Amino acid sequence: MSPKGRRFLSRVLKTESFLIGILCLIGLIPWPIPARRRGRPYVYSPTVMLRCFIVRMWLRIPSNNALHSFFLLSIDNPYNARVMIACGLPRVPDRRTFDRRLKNISSDGSDEDLRPRIDVMGQLFIAERLVDPYIVSVDSSLLRARGGVWHKKFMEKRIVPHRSIDTDARWGKSRSKGWIFGYKLHMSCSTGQHLIVPLSADFTTANVPDNKKFDGITASLRGVRYADGDEGYDDGDLYDLSRQRGFELVCPITRYETTSGQRLELILFYQSDLGQLIYSWRSKSIEPLFEQIKDVFGIDPLPVRGFDKARMFVLLSVLLFQLTVYYNHVIGRPLRALKHMLGS
Repeated sequence: MSPKGRRFLSRVLKTESFLIGILCLIGLIPWPIPARRRGRPYVYSPTVMLRCFIVRMWLRIPSNNALHSFFLLSIDNPYNARVMIACGLPRVPDRRTFDRRLKNISSDGSDEDLRPRIDVMGQLFIAERLVDPYIVSVDSSLLRARGGVWHKKFMEKRIVPHRSIDTDARWGKSRSKGWIFGYKLHMSCSTGQHLIVPLSADFTTANVPDNKKFDGITASLRGVRYADGDEGYDDGDLYDLSRQRGFELVCPITRYETTSGQRLELILFYQSDLGQLIYSWRSKSIEPLFEQIKDVFGIDPLPVRGFDKARMFVLLSVLLFQLTVYYNHVIGRPLRALKHMLGS
């Protein structure tokens, strides 16, 4: 960020809340330029709507109806009015606008997709040397769906025995927690002693294998030499893909009687002192990071039902985590002091 941007945020912090500072920061980030879309142009830009949903997350507003009411109160409440101005809203949007744009921001690959913004923040951490991308960790974490579970025997017959069941969720297995009905957050993160932050992320149902999302969550990484992951990434295609992108994938590898020479080299490297050192960063980086994000934003179990809403909530949590860490860096606060700031 430019010195002018830092001075601007410093002035904002002296007179306004953390939330307004975060909203101002969003306007200073070089977000990707969305592709031109057909039809009538947006009345409210994607960045303005992103700010609105950040407000909903930050203040733990439970629904779009409540978010609409929050902005309506700006007529009588000075704080609400300042938040509305910081969002860039010239007037209060219709409640249906929030519902419609929520579906768009939750759609994979849309012009308001959150994943490219998460990638941009990850690249910003690397470009400003806040993290060292030499070794990164990749992994996924299961998130329990809200409400009851949909047992397989009923799922196969398309029978929904209870209204509280999230019918978009699916079953996935965790080594530590067993079978979980819900969704999955896929993520890459930095490692090291100084700062551990998400660099990229994606969201799927719980039944999607980790190796299917490795391509997407490593596509935006730059300057990486090693990526460590668990046995779910032991896939010959992923080793080839990693080499094409200039880094080595390090994960537990099973040895068979017919193991090829190339695979044997990977096994020997993983078992070496360097391989074990690289792999050891996984338990000190991405695993605690998953738990911190879950704790700060309350996403396990998820507070919403339906794939689109769950995807928005989870990916927005990751993006808001990145923004808050970067904001702390800009204003000179402890980088990972986050939880007490929510709601302020």
